[in-house]
Amino acid sequence: MSQRSPVQLQQAVLDRVQQCYQQAQQRLQRPFPLPQIEFRLRGQSAGVAHLQQNRIRFNPVLLAQNPDAFIDEVVPHEIAHLLVWQLHGRVRPHGREWQSLMQSVFDRQGRTCHAFDVSSVRPQTYAYRCQCQAHQLTVRRHNKVQRGQAQYQCRRCNTPLQACD
Repeated sequence: MSQRSPVQLQQAVLDRVQQCYQQAQQRLQRPFPLPQIEFRLRGQSAGVAHLQQNRIRFNPVLLAQNPDAFIDEVVPHEIAHLLVWQLHGRVRPHGREWQSLMQSVFDRQGRTCHAFDVSSVRPQTYAYRCQCQAHQLTVRRHNKVQRGQAQYQCRRCNTPLQACD
């Protein structure tokens, strides 16, 4: 596979969205409104469907690192969430309706999460210790400790966590 630019990858996702909607409309014999698509998702999630806004946000870093699997798996996964919402309303996110739609419309086993390497998008953590073990705090929790707004304790030994130098 040749290296594709971010613009080319995003266009490939948009093309796949169109293809998935055409497939859904044909197989389910009804129209569905196309969603708004954004490429501004950060963190370890590949995609998020915002059901009531008919909007999907995709992670551009994970797209760039896993273009083929992303386009083949993540795009239909998120679209299926929107379609299930429009067909059934509030149901379990990866429940029976979603699983059925993934199989009948997109010919895919419904996997609830991706298997991408997320080491490049994993959040920075800070090392802390208690009396019994090491802990990793998120940036948000670390900053709260530094500002004196919070103190955390170990669930196992109940001693306060101390920052490692």
